[in-house]
Amino acid sequence: MAVPGDPTFRESVDLMFKRAVAVMDLPPGLGEKIRVCNSTYTVRFGVRLRGQIQTFTGYRSVHSEHMEPVKGGIRYATSVTQDEVEALAALMTYKCALVEAPFGGAKGGLCLDPREYDEHELEQITRRFAYELIKRDLINPSQNVPAPDMGTGEREMAWIADQYARMNTTDINAHACVTGKPLNAGGILGRLEATGRGVQYALREFFRHPEDIAAAGLTGGLEGKRIVVQGLGKVGYYAAKFLSLEDGAKIVGIIEHDGGVWNSEGLDVQAVHDWMRLNGGVQGCPEGTYDADGAKLLEAECDILLPAAMEGVITLSNAARIKAPLIIEGANGPVTAEADDILRKKGVVIIPDLYANAGGVTVSYFEWVKNLSHIPFGRMQRRQEESRHRLLVDELERLSADEGLGWTLSPGFKEQYLRGAGELELVRSGLDDAMRAAYQSMRETWHGRKDVTDLRMAAYVVAIDRVAKSYKAKGL
Repeated sequence: MAVPGDPTFRESVDLMFKRAVAVMDLPPGLGEKIRVCNSTYTVRFGVRLRGQIQTFTGYRSVHSEHMEPVKGGIRYATSVTQDEVEALAALMTYKCALVEAPFGGAKGGLCLDPREYDEHELEQITRRFAYELIKRDLINPSQNVPAPDMGTGEREMAWIADQYARMNTTDINAHACVTGKPLNAGGILGRLEATGRGVQYALREFFRHPEDIAAAGLTGGLEGKRIVVQGLGKVGYYAAKFLSLEDGAKIVGIIEHDGGVWNSEGLDVQAVHDWMRLNGGVQGCPEGTYDADGAKLLEAECDILLPAAMEGVITLSNAARIKAPLIIEGANGPVTAEADDILRKKGVVIIPDLYANAGGVTVSYFEWVKNLSHIPFGRMQRRQEESRHRLLVDELERLSADEGLGWTLSPGFKEQYLRGAGELELVRSGLDDAMRAAYQSMRETWHGRKDVTDLRMAAYVVAIDRVAKSYKAKGL
């Protein structure tokens, strides 16, 4: 976490925002209007548990309504505060603008440790929290659409969606009140992996540009690159898994709450994940060498550092010792503003959080659209695609036979080509497109303006400009 002298998470977001606004030509007062949080609702509610009433404190913050609904996850953690929720809501505004998801920014949080409650108790707490928000339209398909975050998942989203449907029995779009739901409750294929998959697509796009690779002091592609991952939760696990299996990267270090595990030849991500699921941490994991001081691995020799857990893990106290030339922020705010300054001066390239972890909200957007359209992606066109592809393959095979050419299709080609795109393929395609387009807009600003010196600043400039244009269109 942040150390003395470091700004808080909220202060870091504000500092990064102000750094971008300083080089923009915004009308007087508009920058401040975009920066401040529109509203934060604090709720304190009681739930009868274990023979007594326990009181919980929760928040739902709306940062910007330049577009509606507003979008942002709900996290369950003892660290949840109003400041943290408002900072996360601000990041959501900029994130949605950057990847062109048509939402304003919001965030929610409940101050509790979900591990201290059983499933039935968590359901009672979640439903009561949802009730308090729903009756104030702070959960609504057209106004405010939450999603999972740290400490929550598909299960909690299903409870919230059901609570909304119980309170709004005539709302035909009730399923769209929340995203990140299980498939059997209106969810979408690819949502669970979305943020990690987005990290992978972000790195792939970065490595398509030799100029950007050179700026980080690296060469070549992703294959063989040594990656240290901090946090093997939903984001870190899927990112590490896909990068190692599909791109040939080597996950040499994994840092968790109880320490770190290292293997210079590359860790088997799935094996480490399975070990953690059984043992609650990485201690004793046979896949690599264990170190109780996992934070030391943040400073290890590697090509890419992927912090994918909490905010404020790279601070004034350790930034100068970070050796990775490229950092990609899978988590929100893992690098404090002061640490960011140190790293930039060292020449480290940082792929910022508001771009790198936008895969979750992008696929949440697809789920929301699916819920509003009441039809799965691919349902209308998949078999028609297969029929058209089959026509082509059959004609090629007929020509080969008629002319005695002896053409044969490559093994696996026919099966792969004939398969029409289903929901998962379309979701991944849409996510890849969004991540590519967002990166292009960032790098265009990064390389096209002398007063924009890094990708984070570029991301903020692009995002703030889009929000400003939305407000201008509204007449502000």
